[in-house]
Amino acid sequence: MKEQDLKMETDFNAKPKKFVLWLFVVSSTIMFGGWTSYYIVFSASKGKGHGLVLPDVFIYSTAVLVASSICLFLASSALNSGKTSGQKLFLWATFALGCVFAYLQFDAWSVLFQTGAAMVNNNAAISMIYIVSGFHLLHIFAGLCIVLNALIGAYREMPLAKRKYRMEIAAIFWHFIDILWIYLYVFLLLNS
Repeated sequence: MKEQDLKMETDFNAKPKKFVLWLFVVSSTIMFGGWTSYYIVFSASKGKGHGLVLPDVFIYSTAVLVASSICLFLASSALNSGKTSGQKLFLWATFALGCVFAYLQFDAWSVLFQTGAAMVNNNAAISMIYIVSGFHLLHIFAGLCIVLNALIGAYREMPLAKRKYRMEIAAIFWHFIDILWIYLYVFLLLNS
Protein backbone atom coordinates (compact mmCIF):
# COMPACT_ATOMS: atom_id res chain seq x y z
CA MET A 1 0.00 0.00 0.00
CA LYS A 2 2.85 2.41 0.78
CA GLU A 3 4.39 1.83 -2.66
CA GLN A 4 1.11 2.69 -4.32
CA ASP A 5 0.80 5.92 -2.27
CA LEU A 6 4.36 6.88 -3.13
CA LYS A 7 3.70 6.26 -6.84
CA MET A 8 0.49 8.31 -6.61
CA GLU A 9 2.39 11.23 -5.05
CA THR A 10 5.03 11.22 -7.77
CA ASP A 11 2.46 10.78 -10.59
CA PHE A 12 0.08 13.49 -9.34
CA ASN A 13 0.44 16.66 -11.42
CA ALA A 14 -1.68 19.56 -10.21
CA LYS A 15 -0.30 22.22 -12.58
CA PRO A 16 -2.98 21.84 -15.31
CA LYS A 17 -5.77 22.01 -12.73
CA LYS A 18 -4.25 25.05 -11.04
CA PHE A 19 -3.94 26.72 -14.45
CA VAL A 20 -7.68 26.25 -15.02
CA LEU A 21 -8.39 27.77 -11.62
CA TRP A 22 -6.18 30.76 -12.40
CA LEU A 23 -8.02 31.21 -15.72
CA PHE A 24 -11.28 31.30 -13.79
CA VAL A 25 -9.85 33.84 -11.34
CA VAL A 26 -8.67 36.08 -14.19
CA SER A 27 -11.96 35.80 -16.09
CA SER A 28 -13.94 36.59 -12.93
CA THR A 29 -11.73 39.59 -12.28
CA ILE A 30 -12.40 40.83 -15.81
CA MET A 31 -16.15 40.27 -15.39
CA PHE A 32 -16.35 42.22 -12.12
CA GLY A 33 -14.02 44.88 -13.54
CA GLY A 34 -16.42 45.29 -16.46
CA TRP A 35 -19.38 45.73 -14.15
CA THR A 36 -17.62 48.27 -11.99
CA SER A 37 -16.50 50.12 -15.13
CA TYR A 38 -20.09 50.17 -16.36
CA TYR A 39 -21.13 51.54 -12.99
CA ILE A 40 -18.61 54.39 -13.26
CA VAL A 41 -19.68 55.23 -16.82
CA PHE A 42 -23.37 55.13 -15.90
CA SER A 43 -22.85 57.28 -12.82
CA ALA A 44 -20.78 59.83 -14.75
CA SER A 45 -23.31 60.12 -17.58
CA LYS A 46 -26.29 60.51 -15.26
CA GLY A 47 -24.47 62.58 -12.67
CA LYS A 48 -25.52 60.32 -9.84
CA GLY A 49 -24.46 57.16 -8.06
CA HIS A 50 -26.75 54.75 -6.34
CA GLY A 51 -27.54 57.39 -3.69
CA LEU A 52 -27.95 54.83 -0.94
CA VAL A 53 -26.40 54.33 2.43
CA LEU A 54 -25.18 50.76 2.25
CA PRO A 55 -26.54 48.53 5.02
CA ASP A 56 -24.28 47.96 8.04
CA VAL A 57 -24.72 44.26 7.38
CA PHE A 58 -22.17 44.62 4.56
CA ILE A 59 -19.56 45.68 7.14
CA TYR A 60 -20.32 42.62 9.27
CA SER A 61 -20.21 40.30 6.27
CA THR A 62 -16.84 41.75 5.28
CA ALA A 63 -15.47 41.05 8.76
CA VAL A 64 -16.86 37.51 8.63
CA LEU A 65 -15.22 36.88 5.25
CA VAL A 66 -11.85 38.18 6.45
CA ALA A 67 -12.12 35.90 9.51
CA SER A 68 -12.87 32.96 7.22
CA SER A 69 -9.74 33.67 5.18
CA ILE A 70 -7.69 33.73 8.37
CA CYS A 71 -9.18 30.35 9.34
CA LEU A 72 -8.32 28.92 5.93
CA PHE A 73 -4.76 30.19 6.26
CA LEU A 74 -4.54 28.49 9.66
CA ALA A 75 -5.92 25.27 8.14
CA SER A 76 -3.19 25.33 5.48
CA SER A 77 -0.54 25.98 8.13
CA ALA A 78 -1.87 23.10 10.23
CA LEU A 79 -1.68 20.73 7.26
CA ASN A 80 1.88 21.81 6.50
CA SER A 81 2.78 21.19 10.16
CA GLY A 82 1.21 17.72 10.06
CA LYS A 83 -1.62 18.65 12.45
CA THR A 84 -4.63 17.18 10.68
CA SER A 85 -6.98 17.82 13.60
CA GLY A 86 -6.15 21.53 13.41
CA GLN A 87 -6.66 21.49 9.67
CA LYS A 88 -10.10 19.93 10.08
CA LEU A 89 -11.09 22.41 12.81
CA PHE A 90 -10.10 25.46 10.79
CA LEU A 91 -11.68 24.10 7.61
CA TRP A 92 -14.96 23.64 9.48
CA ALA A 93 -14.62 27.20 10.81
CA THR A 94 -14.00 28.50 7.27
CA PHE A 95 -17.03 26.63 5.97
CA ALA A 96 -19.26 27.90 8.80
CA LEU A 97 -18.11 31.50 8.35
CA GLY A 98 -18.74 31.21 4.59
CA CYS A 99 -22.31 30.15 5.34
CA VAL A 100 -22.69 33.08 7.76
CA PHE A 101 -21.43 35.41 5.02
CA ALA A 102 -24.07 34.06 2.62
CA TYR A 103 -26.81 34.58 5.21
CA LEU A 104 -25.62 38.14 5.85
CA GLN A 105 -25.73 38.92 2.11
CA PHE A 106 -29.39 37.87 1.98
CA ASP A 107 -30.00 39.99 5.07
CA ALA A 108 -28.33 42.98 3.38
CA TRP A 109 -30.54 42.56 0.32
CA SER A 110 -33.57 42.48 2.60
CA VAL A 111 -32.49 45.75 4.22
CA LEU A 112 -31.89 47.32 0.80
CA PHE A 113 -35.29 46.20 -0.42
CA GLN A 114 -37.03 47.53 2.71
CA THR A 115 -35.48 50.95 2.13
CA GLY A 116 -37.05 51.05 -1.33
CA ALA A 117 -34.01 49.96 -3.35
CA ALA A 118 -35.71 47.42 -5.58
CA MET A 119 -33.54 45.25 -7.80
CA VAL A 120 -35.33 46.37 -10.96
CA ASN A 121 -35.78 50.13 -11.07
CA ASN A 122 -34.91 53.21 -13.12
CA ASN A 123 -31.48 53.59 -11.49
CA ALA A 124 -29.07 51.03 -12.94
CA ALA A 125 -26.54 51.89 -10.22
CA ILE A 126 -28.86 50.41 -7.59
CA SER A 127 -29.38 47.30 -9.73
CA MET A 128 -25.60 46.94 -9.98
CA ILE A 129 -25.40 46.55 -6.19
CA TYR A 130 -27.60 43.48 -6.46
CA ILE A 131 -25.77 42.17 -9.53
CA VAL A 132 -22.22 42.40 -8.17
CA SER A 133 -23.14 41.15 -4.70
CA GLY A 134 -25.28 38.38 -6.22
CA PHE A 135 -22.57 37.14 -8.54
CA HIS A 136 -20.10 37.36 -5.69
CA LEU A 137 -22.48 35.20 -3.65
CA LEU A 138 -22.41 32.62 -6.47
CA HIS A 139 -18.63 32.62 -6.13
CA ILE A 140 -19.04 32.09 -2.37
CA PHE A 141 -21.19 29.02 -3.02
CA ALA A 142 -18.54 27.67 -5.39
CA GLY A 143 -15.90 28.43 -2.77
CA LEU A 144 -17.90 26.56 -0.14
CA CYS A 145 -17.93 23.51 -2.42
CA ILE A 146 -14.15 23.77 -2.86
CA VAL A 147 -13.63 24.14 0.91
CA LEU A 148 -15.92 21.15 1.44
CA ASN A 149 -13.77 19.19 -1.02
CA ALA A 150 -10.66 20.06 1.02
CA LEU A 151 -12.52 19.05 4.18
CA ILE A 152 -13.46 15.68 2.69
CA GLY A 153 -9.82 15.23 1.69
CA ALA A 154 -8.79 15.91 5.29
CA TYR A 155 -10.98 13.03 6.52
CA ARG A 156 -10.01 10.55 3.80
CA GLU A 157 -6.92 8.43 3.63
CA MET A 158 -5.19 9.90 0.60
CA PRO A 159 -1.67 10.87 -0.36
CA LEU A 160 -0.36 14.05 1.22
CA ALA A 161 0.21 15.61 -2.21
CA LYS A 162 -3.52 15.37 -3.00
CA ARG A 163 -4.54 16.79 0.37
CA LYS A 164 -2.12 19.69 -0.09
CA TYR A 165 -3.44 20.22 -3.61
CA ARG A 166 -7.02 20.42 -2.34
CA MET A 167 -5.96 22.91 0.33
CA GLU A 168 -4.03 25.00 -2.16
CA ILE A 169 -6.97 25.17 -4.57
CA ALA A 170 -9.29 26.12 -1.70
CA ALA A 171 -6.86 28.79 -0.49
CA ILE A 172 -6.38 30.35 -3.93
CA PHE A 173 -10.09 30.52 -4.64
CA TRP A 174 -11.23 31.56 -1.16
CA HIS A 175 -8.64 34.31 -0.77
CA PHE A 176 -9.56 35.55 -4.25
CA ILE A 177 -13.25 35.90 -3.38
CA ASP A 178 -12.27 37.57 -0.11
CA ILE A 179 -10.15 40.18 -1.89
CA LEU A 180 -12.86 40.55 -4.55
CA TRP A 181 -15.52 41.30 -1.92
CA ILE A 182 -13.32 43.87 -0.18
CA TYR A 183 -12.77 45.58 -3.55
CA LEU A 184 -16.50 45.53 -4.36
CA TYR A 185 -17.54 46.82 -0.94
CA VAL A 186 -15.01 49.66 -0.95
CA PHE A 187 -15.97 50.48 -4.55
CA LEU A 188 -19.67 50.71 -3.63
CA LEU A 189 -18.88 52.81 -0.57
CA LEU A 190 -16.75 55.26 -2.54
CA ASN A 191 -19.25 55.56 -5.39
CA SER A 192 -22.40 56.19 -3.43
